[in-house]
Amino acid sequence: MGETVTLSSQAGSTVLTQQQVTALIEEHMPLVSHVVFQVAVNFPRHVEREELARAGALGLVEAAKRFDESRGVPFNRFAAQRIRGAIIDAVRAADWAPRSVRALARSLDQAELDLAHRLGRAPSLAETAKELDISRAELDRLRDRMFRSVVLAFDSLLGSSDDAELTLVDVLADRTAVEPSEELEARELRAYLRDAVHLLPERHRIVVVGYFIEERSSTELAALIGVTESRVSQMRTEALAMLKDGIEAQYSEQDSEATGLVARRRAQYASSISSASGCGERISKVSEDANLILA
Repeated sequence: MGETVTLSSQAGSTVLTQQQVTALIEEHMPLVSHVVFQVAVNFPRHVEREELARAGALGLVEAAKRFDESRGVPFNRFAAQRIRGAIIDAVRAADWAPRSVRALARSLDQAELDLAHRLGRAPSLAETAKELDISRAELDRLRDRMFRSVVLAFDSLLGSSDDAELTLVDVLADRTAVEPSEELEARELRAYLRDAVHLLPERHRIVVVGYFIEERSSTELAALIGVTESRVSQMRTEALAMLKDGIEAQYSEQDSEATGLVARRRAQYASSISSASGCGERISKVSEDANLILA
């Protein structure tokens, strides 16, 4: 004897066998596609129709298990309601955007469809704003709210190239990744900084390394090199100016005919930084460890 499905505990209820339930499901599977087609127009475009169909199929299964023909309701009508409800419940469960945003999205979609039908082409943003009787700025804010409410899976198809189909994960930028050219520039800059610190006058280098790397106080540094705290502050300012000028000179044309003692010293310092290491050494893998400067 086949397994039975009890539909209700009330008198007069109908009990179907498992085979009968299965037969109902198989016979009415096309009804799921029909209901999906009807309700899909009410949902945003990013909602996958396959997801709707899966939810609808579960609704059909539930309808077959609960169907009671003694109530006089045809199964296809009863199942259609269950399928529609299952689809709506599934979409609402997966959607975190407020209903107000969804209502605005439907209004925008309808306005664009009406305009496209009348104009025979896709409407411009200005035309859409006029159709909705709102300003262009208000339309931009509405579209921004809509776009922020869209949730896509990483494997969502976006289009295709000559070689393969593109998914969302294929086009997302990795903000933590560094372009090769940027990485080389960063290595070169760190190398220039390392050389520039090494080439500072001894006491200026002690102040820079002690203050910024070893995190010593001005009082400690003053006692270490035998000067006042105000002189330490002055030397720190001088050293930072030298580092700035010396490194900037590596990226600009140097004045080979510098006149004046200060100008000649700056040019000599910049030249020393330039010749301290070769191009290959600067762009090779350089650790960011502070020990490179202390070495």
